[in-house]
Amino acid sequence: ESQDESGSGIGIMDEAPLTSDLDDRVPLDASGSGSGLLDLSREADDTSLGAELLEEIYPSADEGAVETQLPTQMDIAPEPEPETIIAKIGFNAALSGEAAAWGLPGLNGVEIWVEDFNEAGGIELSDGTRVLVEVIAWDNEYLPDKSLAGAKKLVLEDEVVFVEHLGSSPLTAALPFYTENEMMASTLIVDDLAPTTPYLIAPVEIWPFHGLPVADWYFETHPETQRWALIQQDDTLALGGSAFYEAVSESYGRDLFRNEFFDWGVTDFAPIVSSLIADDPDMIHLGASYPNFVNLLMEQLYLQGYDGDVQGATFDQYQNIIDKTSVEFLEGFAFDFPDFDDALLTPEQNAFADEYNLRFPGEWSAVAWEYAAILDTWVDGVRKADSIESIDVFNALKSSPTVRHPFGEGRWWGLPYYGNDNVLIGPWPIVEMQDGKATIVEFRDQLDWWYRDNNNELAIKWSEEYDIMWWQRLGVPKEEAYAQFDPLG
Repeated sequence: ESQDESGSGIGIMDEAPLTSDLDDRVPLDASGSGSGLLDLSREADDTSLGAELLEEIYPSADEGAVETQLPTQMDIAPEPEPETIIAKIGFNAALSGEAAAWGLPGLNGVEIWVEDFNEAGGIELSDGTRVLVEVIAWDNEYLPDKSLAGAKKLVLEDEVVFVEHLGSSPLTAALPFYTENEMMASTLIVDDLAPTTPYLIAPVEIWPFHGLPVADWYFETHPETQRWALIQQDDTLALGGSAFYEAVSESYGRDLFRNEFFDWGVTDFAPIVSSLIADDPDMIHLGASYPNFVNLLMEQLYLQGYDGDVQGATFDQYQNIIDKTSVEFLEGFAFDFPDFDDALLTPEQNAFADEYNLRFPGEWSAVAWEYAAILDTWVDGVRKADSIESIDVFNALKSSPTVRHPFGEGRWWGLPYYGNDNVLIGPWPIVEMQDGKATIVEFRDQLDWWYRDNNNELAIKWSEEYDIMWWQRLGVPKEEAYAQFDPLG
């Protein structure tokens, strides 16, 4: 595929930059030239065209030369300069409160993306229209009512063409409005997808599926881990992790003997950690615990002398945890999200990390790059659709059998689990703490474990146990749901 078809803004998913030199870009004020055709017709009807031309070229002595009327630059209507339009993107996420750790760093990354994208000249549609981007942020505080209010403002007042969300209950509240208005929205958590959410896509993170490669790798490479415990905050985000970790554990014959949820209001984790350690687990998994909870849990595990393995889905701003514990204590901690300065990633991804860390030192997190990478996908859709209209971009993306993914080639999937195929599934990195640095160990496809030995049946069984399958979320019995929506055709 040519660069014009697949290039993106700052190239978080690119193998090459959009253009090689600023001087090579099409200037915004470029205009085409006129046709310059010469009109040779005349009103005289008593001579032939040949005679007329000869008379003009060789006039008789008693006649003045006939002046040929060549069109001047003033006679030619100039072609209009290409139009520049602004595509407004909505960012509807928590920028304050407990969930801000998965919103604000992402907005920082998006702002970098937008600046670089616009400075590079944006993208050009086939009619010469130049598209630049503006992002309009809304702090939903991770509250459903505020999320819906933000959705209405962004769509009806700001006239955005696409909205980015973290997901979960705040997005759930806004989804009927987006569907009614045929507005494409994106999510990272994916527990909102169902046949009733036709315009919701998950083009980058697919929680809890991205937890499968890491859990699969860990149990494969750590046969000594037989008994383990899982601890997370009590919310819908944690339920998907619980279901999938239960399923992977069962597939390996391991004993997840304790799966505990703590209240959001907990600030003293000493009693919880003491209770966990007393049960002598080989490994303690922090699941989808929010970054501030991970920080507090790790500090207590260190202070109370836990010497088993610790794992988790995220490990944001781990240098702060090293400062409170030690490099040795964190050795071997495996999780799902890489630093983008990793040697196994692309130079463009490395450059994005460098710029981010320069502008926001110490704030890199799991979501620092994800919302920006989603905008790369949106740009691909704009190029394919030759339009910025939400429904056009959505249809263009979904009509493509494969779409670029941050870590390789992605394909649309999801019918067996979500009831629609709006998740872009692809390879995902397995990250491990080595000598105080997050290091990619390898990449695995997110569906490797799923399609092995009927493991998908275990995942669905445990998802039903936690009431998170799409028909359960819709409150419809499975047989009735399949009869009504027929997601598998």
